[in-house]
Amino acid sequence: MKDKILLIDDDVPLGDVLRLMLARRGFEVKVAYDGLSGLQEAYAFDPDVILLDVMLPDLDGWEVCQRFRQMVDVPIIMLTALNSKENVVKGLDLGADDYVVKPVTVEELEARIRAVLRRVARSTPSRSFRPQKFRDGSLVIDFAKHEVTVDHKRVALTPTEFRLLTVLAHHKGQFLSHEYLLCEVWGSEYKHERALLHQYISYLRRKVEKKTSRPNLIYSKWGVGYRLG
Repeated sequence: MKDKILLIDDDVPLGDVLRLMLARRGFEVKVAYDGLSGLQEAYAFDPDVILLDVMLPDLDGWEVCQRFRQMVDVPIIMLTALNSKENVVKGLDLGADDYVVKPVTVEELEARIRAVLRRVARSTPSRSFRPQKFRDGSLVIDFAKHEVTVDHKRVALTPTEFRLLTVLAHHKGQFLSHEYLLCEVWGSEYKHERALLHQYISYLRRKVEKKTSRPNLIYSKWGVGYRLG
């Protein structure tokens, strides 16, 4: 079965080119040319990956990303000409799994798509002997439901944050190297992106720690890595 890509971009010529080129690489591709149509198309098409522009008519890409994240865990790749660090951080904060700046080659875009698909495949709960829930003090992770609670209150995590927390939970009490975490959560092509990992650890601590200045769940060890519990 072909992986399905939904491209939301108001650039009609670019949409036509990407649809053709990605189809030649084995994907099934649908294109929506504004944010509202993209939301509607997502329900009908049920994509495996969403490519999302920021500068869209009616609803911009930021709002579309937020709406998707309130409902689904489908990987989102921001595909935009906005290349400032602030915009990259904003996209990741809103729940995007990757941020790609135009212009981009089809080869690189395909690699990014396949990278997020691999990450999703690795994080999909499988029938194994691993427990369905993880508990550490006030923190509870329900792997099957993709739910996290702290003090019985549900915590909203992005798919990437949930994958990172899951890897840490499956190795409770063990320091995991930066390279290991980057490879497990993002893929081997990201193994040197330590700043990305530090940023996401910071995101997680804000959401699951009672005091980020004195973490008692996610610990770090200089030159080694991170551990949970």
